[in-house]
Amino acid sequence: MSDSLPTVLIVDDEVRSLEALERNLSDDFDVKTAATVEEAEKILNDEWVQIILCDQRMPDITGVEFLAQAREKWPEVIRIIISGYTDADDIITGINDAGIYQYITKPWQPEKLTLTLKNAVRLFELQRQNELLAIELKMSSPSAERIVGSRRQVLRDKHLDNDGIIRAEDSPMNAVCDTLRQIATYDVSVLLTGESGTGKELAARALHYNSLRWDKAFVVENCGAVPDELLESELFGHKKGAFTGAVEDHKGLFERADGGTVFLDEIGEVSPAFQVKLLRVLQEGEIRPVGSSQTRKVDVRVVAATNRDLEAGVRDGRFRKDLYFRLAAVTIDMPALRERRIDIPVLVDHLLKAAMTSLGKRVSGISREAIECLKR
Repeated sequence: MSDSLPTVLIVDDEVRSLEALERNLSDDFDVKTAATVEEAEKILNDEWVQIILCDQRMPDITGVEFLAQAREKWPEVIRIIISGYTDADDIITGINDAGIYQYITKPWQPEKLTLTLKNAVRLFELQRQNELLAIELKMSSPSAERIVGSRRQVLRDKHLDNDGIIRAEDSPMNAVCDTLRQIATYDVSVLLTGESGTGKELAARALHYNSLRWDKAFVVENCGAVPDELLESELFGHKKGAFTGAVEDHKGLFERADGGTVFLDEIGEVSPAFQVKLLRVLQEGEIRPVGSSQTRKVDVRVVAATNRDLEAGVRDGRFRKDLYFRLAAVTIDMPALRERRIDIPVLVDHLLKAAMTSLGKRVSGISREAIECLKR
């Protein structure tokens, strides 16, 4: 595999098709090509491949049949079919038997194909991270629970002291922090609005650690960074075999945070289809893992954040009105740094002390001229 690019194996008996795919994907991927199943298996044995992109119609064997075999030998590899035919039976078989991630039809669009493969790489990386985490958890000693409890108490003390939000004595953030303290103990959903970088996650943590749920989990999901398929699995979990790479049951963030708080960042980026699924969870207080017919009750407080104007999104039909009101029982707007310049010296001092501790260096401070420059 290349030092920096993920590896994709293209399997197609048509030379021109191989060349076209390789030409379009080579900027973003380390591309390997195979005109036969035998060549593909040799590459899979010799190389560390993340994705197989396979044509459906090939001599002696279909793409679905080959990927079903590949699933047995290399289950971690993400499998994708590309075909000029859209036979429903092929698609169903591919999903059930070969655990296919996507079924791409010809003629394909280069940008869309590249995006699909990048999302597949993201899924591959998440699988690896989950496997490593599972190993680490199995190796942890019983003292891990005590350590977590101790650290959680430290976090709570920090947020009880100053809400975890660094600010000056007369800061415009004081009004925000007062509101956070007032509503923290009430089990209502909160929508945090404001530009990127205004501290919405800090505010969400302040809500959690000042609430009655402080001793339970606080989990974070950036909804704008994950495609729908992965987001549903990340939040609600999945059953073994639900899709390609689902080699074991996976507990979603809502279930892990049972009794605690879920922070959904960039909520304005989720698709209309996923908005429906999220609304059902908030209404019913229960989740359904991907691939499962059973629902599970969960007790979580949801804090959401966005840098978009969701009210405008509701008016335009881009965001569901009923979901908006579920999320925005209380709305808090986070001021931008240019609206709280008085906080800049305090923030600079805090960051400087943190840097000195981290680097083991001592400096005398920052000049008044530098502070004024930063404030401008």
